[in-house]
Amino acid sequence: MNNGNGLDLRTALVLLAGGVGTYIAFLHPAAGVALLVGIGVMTILHMLLKQ
Repeated sequence: MNNGNGLDLRTALVLLAGGVGTYIAFLHPAAGVALLVGIGVMTILHMLLKQ
């Protein structure tokens, strides 16, 4: 557990994944579009299943 001292492990993992995704999208724009579509679909499914 994190008691306010530094980053939570999940936060660090999300930041790392975001950085890697951004780097890939910068180098290969087509892969960036595919990542964006995938994230959008996952977000919509998450919102629908949450209700």
